[in-house]
Amino acid sequence: MNTDTMTTSNTCHAPTADRCVFTKEEALALLLSQVSAITDTETLSTETAFNRVLATTLTSPVSVPGWDNSAMDGYAIRHADLAPCAGVLKVSQRIPAGVVGMPLEPGTAARIFTGAPVPAGADTVVVQEICERDDDQVRIPSDCKAGANIRHAGEDLRPGDRIIPAGQRLTAAHLGLAASVGVGQLEVFRKLRVAILTSGNELVQPGEPLAPGQIYNANRFILIGLLQGLGCEVVDLGRVADTLDASQAALRGGAREADLILASGGVSVGEEDHLKPALESIGSLELWNINIRPGKPVAFGWVDGTPVLGAPGNPVSLFVTCCLFARPLILRRQGICGSLASRMLRIRAGFDWLKPDKRTEYHRARLQVGSDGELELAVFPNRSSAAIASLTWADGLVEIAPGRVIHPGDRVDFMPFSDLLHA
Repeated sequence: MNTDTMTTSNTCHAPTADRCVFTKEEALALLLSQVSAITDTETLSTETAFNRVLATTLTSPVSVPGWDNSAMDGYAIRHADLAPCAGVLKVSQRIPAGVVGMPLEPGTAARIFTGAPVPAGADTVVVQEICERDDDQVRIPSDCKAGANIRHAGEDLRPGDRIIPAGQRLTAAHLGLAASVGVGQLEVFRKLRVAILTSGNELVQPGEPLAPGQIYNANRFILIGLLQGLGCEVVDLGRVADTLDASQAALRGGAREADLILASGGVSVGEEDHLKPALESIGSLELWNINIRPGKPVAFGWVDGTPVLGAPGNPVSLFVTCCLFARPLILRRQGICGSLASRMLRIRAGFDWLKPDKRTEYHRARLQVGSDGELELAVFPNRSSAAIASLTWADGLVEIAPGRVIHPGDRVDFMPFSDLLHA
């Protein structure tokens, strides 16, 4: 599928691959070092470019504001006229927004409204609340500040200013900024195509009857939702049977159609786990086994020039590894620039953690208000990686270092889902 992939070295050659254990930081650094942004772009109207990634830096073609304008409803005056007229000026014209007034006559004031061009000769706008209007005259306090309430041309932006860098995902604010300088079209990277596959003979589509030993395929919907939240185009390869041939065929098909393949299940070492050997047999395995819980068996490699990330089949393990690894991998492929590190918040623990693991743990946690009114974290009582209900209960993930014992009141690192699940 891709012609812009990097030449890679096989970090974990078999048979030593099974003994390669990476920290989260090492694994993420390896993933991000091996992939690059897609290069295909398209031009969209500004109104349809929301959530897309800008491909070329946008500079302002104009000044903003384009001319001196009033910041308030009030009266435009020449400040030096106040003293000779004892603060009483004739109102010579009315200037609403969108209308260019006449040059200000000496000794007069112009009734002016927010956003209207300041007439030539005026140097101050006095807010209407402190003025006294009497028919065609207005009394203005002599102590009003000279130069007040005028937004000067170019004070926000000048022609040539860089206003949105390449690699920026476009929010509503970015679209408004582009529109404010008259840009009606934006060059963006095309949508990233991500192929998904879920391994397992036991998986059944929701709505179909379950036979003994079967379960509904929740992982397919987790992947689809996560990818849609990240602005990707999903290529659904469906359920893949637990055979080496089926896994190989699915990987080859995904490589033809997509820029990245995300797979769930089949990455461990059981007799029915075929994704990892399929990846090794028709491509390359660059990473396997990460020192985290849940999600230790994560496989990364390449098939026909397309990167492949294989995650465990337990729903929580899949979800966590997608948050930690798939998301930054996708952002890099989409062309997002800058740091892709997840935001960490230091929050007070409202729980005990007395039986730590040898691995870094990522447990589901929910924000709550403690008895003293301070924000703290509660954790889901079940540590099982199959407890899918914990994902809707939680607000994010708490990171717990290997061997760390936690007592209520200790500060812990928290990654909110508001960051991890969205572009």
